[in-house]
Amino acid sequence: MGGLFSALGSLWTWIGYVFDPLCGPAGLFTWFAPSTILACGDTGWGDEIASGLKVTVAVALLTLPIGLVIGFLVALGQQSEEKSVRLAAGIYTTIFRGLPELLTLFIIYYGMQILIQTLLAYAGYDGRVEINAFFAGMIALSVVFSSYCSEVLLSAFRAIPKGQYEAGDALGFHRGRTMILIILPQLVRIALPGLANLWMILLKDTSYVSIIGLADILRQTGVAVKVTKEAFLFYTVACGLYLALAIISSFGLSYVERWAKRSEVRR
Repeated sequence: MGGLFSALGSLWTWIGYVFDPLCGPAGLFTWFAPSTILACGDTGWGDEIASGLKVTVAVALLTLPIGLVIGFLVALGQQSEEKSVRLAAGIYTTIFRGLPELLTLFIIYYGMQILIQTLLAYAGYDGRVEINAFFAGMIALSVVFSSYCSEVLLSAFRAIPKGQYEAGDALGFHRGRTMILIILPQLVRIALPGLANLWMILLKDTSYVSIIGLADILRQTGVAVKVTKEAFLFYTVACGLYLALAIISSFGLSYVERWAKRSEVRR
């Protein structure tokens, strides 16, 4: 079993190298900056920046589904017939939309450590506990993203006529089936432009994780600046990478929007 995991790890490393857009065989730094401080390998900072790019993309991609699920549940809670559920959902969105993202990150990163440390102390464990920066950053960005996502989804829910729910009842669908077959397809089409905008914001907000030590694009370029004193060069590279992610995302989101609206086009 150990040999299998080792082989899978080696395969994953090889795939990551082959498809690395900066330091892979067809990477930008490999071809256009082989003899500069952006070179890959021991002679430059290309590998570090490429690693930071992977961390940024990983944080954003893992935050997205968590934020969407939480945002969807909060949006449902805001429409609940139970006053306590509506109140809880409203408090959640008010807090995490009102707090600065950086402050939310600090509270979750340090607060989770204190909470876990306290719970373990009650269990008789006195050792020091440190929360993984990647995990803390992902959770912090997820709650912020979900708070805004819930408002977008709530507006989309309210834009769907009540007759759509009544149609599900007339067809004999239970509430869950009505939601999946009738409401969700319309919800996606209505909410997609707003969610696309939130994704762009999320890409930029990933830069906050550098504050808690996570080696993303901003932190890696910042370290390179301190060592080389080439601030303009490396921060320009960071700008280029964030813009590249935004441009790629815009093309992908445009395709998703066309796919989501394909039934409208046919009519």
